[in-house]
Amino acid sequence: MKLTPLADRVILKMVETEETTKGGIILTGSAKEKPTVAEVISVGPGGTVDGKEVTMTVKVGDRVITDKYAGTKVTLEDTEYVVVRQHDILAIVE
Repeated sequence: MKLTPLADRVILKMVETEETTKGGIILTGSAKEKPTVAEVISVGPGGTVDGKEVTMTVKVGDRVITDKYAGTKVTLEDTEYVVVRQHDILAIVE
């Protein structure tokens, strides 16, 4: 099965990040706040959305930062994705 976003929507896969405390303890994703860094899996075509022309600026493979509560969670073949509008993406991580 494949997810194909429409209009200005983007499909993201959240990235599990490990963080080490000053004492050397490694915190996994479940031991801290929800991660906001994600990888772009698929990008919609853009076009006219709400009467305004939208050009997609993110591309597949980009790592991005999103608003913590943005989007809709979708589970497909035991993998969780988040579908967001492009304007919910705060930055591209380079």
